[in-house]
Amino acid sequence: MGLQDYAKQNIMISKFLALTSMPISDVSSDVTIEIGASSFALHKFPLVSRSGRIRRLLIEAKDATISRMNLSLIPGGPEAFELAAKFCYGINIEITLSNVAMLRCAAHFLEMTEEFVQKNLEARTEAYLKDTVLPNISNSISVLHRCECLWPVSEEINLVNRLINAIANNACKEQLASGLLKLDHNFPMKTMPNIEPETPSDWWGKSLSVLNLEFFQRVLTAVKSKGLKQDMISKILINYTHNSLQGLVIRDPHIVRGSLLDMELQKKQRVIVEAMVSLLPTQSRRSSVPMAFLSSLLKTAIASSASTSCRSDLERRIGLLLDQAILEDILIPANSYGNNHGTMYDTESILRIFSIFLNLDEDDDEDNRMRDESEMAYDFDSPGSPKQSSILKVSKLLDTYLAEIALDTNLLPSKFIALAELLPDHARIISDGLYRAVDIFLKVHPNIKDSERYRLCKTIDCQKLSQEACSHAAQNERLPVQMAVQVLYFEQIRLRSAMNGGHNQFFFGTINSQFPQRSSSGAGSGAISPRDNYASVRLENRELKLEVARMRMRLTDLEKDHVSMKQELDQ
Repeated sequence: MGLQDYAKQNIMISKFLALTSMPISDVSSDVTIEIGASSFALHKFPLVSRSGRIRRLLIEAKDATISRMNLSLIPGGPEAFELAAKFCYGINIEITLSNVAMLRCAAHFLEMTEEFVQKNLEARTEAYLKDTVLPNISNSISVLHRCECLWPVSEEINLVNRLINAIANNACKEQLASGLLKLDHNFPMKTMPNIEPETPSDWWGKSLSVLNLEFFQRVLTAVKSKGLKQDMISKILINYTHNSLQGLVIRDPHIVRGSLLDMELQKKQRVIVEAMVSLLPTQSRRSSVPMAFLSSLLKTAIASSASTSCRSDLERRIGLLLDQAILEDILIPANSYGNNHGTMYDTESILRIFSIFLNLDEDDDEDNRMRDESEMAYDFDSPGSPKQSSILKVSKLLDTYLAEIALDTNLLPSKFIALAELLPDHARIISDGLYRAVDIFLKVHPNIKDSERYRLCKTIDCQKLSQEACSHAAQNERLPVQMAVQVLYFEQIRLRSAMNGGHNQFFFGTINSQFPQRSSSGAGSGAISPRDNYASVRLENRELKLEVARMRMRLTDLEKDHVSMKQELDQ
């Protein structure tokens, strides 16, 4: 019975096809195609001549006189069907970058293959893809962007993967061509002008920002697997992240914190940041990812409550490159949701970052396998060592950071002390920066316990204070008496050494070599006569003796105060 019905339907379709010799305008429409809210009054015979799906639906219909069909699932909607219908009627349609993906998916849905007629819509769109789209990176990106609203059909016909692979292959070809062009320009025998060739990331990387996050991730994964350089990948990531977060990071003041809209913005930020971190190049001390970008990612990760693994990954990357950081990079605001009395900055994250830098394991560091022998010959503690130079930069950075966070009235002394005690002894040549930070903290937090005040000041190495810092500390009433006495003691040793004309290596010797003091009265200049030089030395000695006398008086007063305070505590 089924075969008989099938034969009858075929006869009916043959009659439809027999009418093709008649002008369309002379035949009234006999079928209405419904797509969403749109409807198209058409003729069955042009449609069944090219569309296998419509032909099958008519054959399978129980009612031979069916006059309405619903094709709402067609990818591209009414716009795609209208172009496909025109094609069925023999009207020439223009295939462009903006509609080729839509038409290719519609042709697949309507089954407009070569089985029914030569050069059907599927073949026409395939030819356009091969000739115009796939060989060109920008065209491939444009068409890939159009595929986002054509899912899942665009995936089913493998169009998305073909476009992504085309982008990756062409990007690597452009990279190779760019490298050859650079070699050609830098070849010694050439006398061509110094023209910097345009890299692939300069002219197509920015266009990737139009893609949604899923497609962007797939493209980046593909180009990485094909061998695109890490610096190019970094540029593309920075540009995409900037464009994606631009409208999310800047909060609307009218949005209430904790509201559904605010939580939705946080979620979007979190998804983007976690995705970008997963795409970053391999962790390395030679990483091409700028410190400022890593810092901004970490700030957004903390603000959006990103996963612990995401934050840890960023903290390690920043720790590996900490000697390249500036103060703004490590001033990371704390996530103070629901806590109005929280600290301004996330000191816990910074503590971990500095610990990572200080505890780098050379044996496990991937870059050490690539270092040349001359670099490996340096000793860590040598003053001229690259690592010693790096740790000195980091120590100055930490002292500057401590001075900044010391202004936070909600910062606990224990948090400040943990950071102040972090660096090893050899990391600081001079302790003036740390002293300044401690002094600011004591000024902003006048009511801290005496035990905390003592432990805080214990982090300062009085032997590494400059003369100006010593003079300030000796008169600083915020410091514990013990520290003031210690400062005066070392200052007395320094003055005695200066009067004797010696160089005390125990105190301040290395500092004087690094930071030479200005000579008063021009002593030591080759232009001064011996008599003038002698008079200058005598005058300088007299001034030093007066200074020692004043210091002794100050020391005596401090010792008396110390004894009286001790007696009061004993009582």
